[in-house]
Amino acid sequence: MNLTPEPFLTTRPRYLPLLNQMEALFCEMDRTYAAVADQYGFRCNGCADNCCLTRFYHHTLLEYLYLVEGMGTLESGVRQAIRKQALTISAKMADTDRRGETLRIMCPLNRDERCMLYPYRPMICRLHGIPHELHRPGGNVTKHPGCDAFFDQCRESGNTEYIRFDRTPFYRQMATLEKELRLETGYADKIKLTIAQMLVTITDSAYEID
Repeated sequence: MNLTPEPFLTTRPRYLPLLNQMEALFCEMDRTYAAVADQYGFRCNGCADNCCLTRFYHHTLLEYLYLVEGMGTLESGVRQAIRKQALTISAKMADTDRRGETLRIMCPLNRDERCMLYPYRPMICRLHGIPHELHRPGGNVTKHPGCDAFFDQCRESGNTEYIRFDRTPFYRQMATLEKELRLETGYADKIKLTIAQMLVTITDSAYEID
């Protein structure tokens, strides 16, 4: 894993405006998601199939550096405890992968069923849950169902008829910002990391750079 915060933080003033733009985009995602969820009458209040147990991969430098920003809001002792948990989780995932098994394990940022860095959570954590559609190049449209908790709640109310929620504009805007960030930083490698794998790379030395 060659991704660490230090090479980027020395140029933080140059890329911070892009993170600010992504923050505004995240707020728009949250508003749009909440409006559609309200129409369904869906409330994500935790469930047995908690999405924080799901292994989501994240692919943007934007989300990584935003998570670094979020970790910087926590005290050193809290950061160290989170990183220790992330190391344990990453090792367990690697071990089960080697055995060809599947592991569901709680995200290291989850404490008492709440995200410790909720404002800094990645895009998929914001959009997961309700049915959605994606418009792919060539005109193909794919639709995806909601999570089990969504169907459990909305089946009781009889409100499962699809309400349009198109993620495509959000993905496109993220892609544009990511391209600008890659040009600004010169970072060209692909990223495919879980939150735990991201957190492993964030040590206190990242916050000692002037």
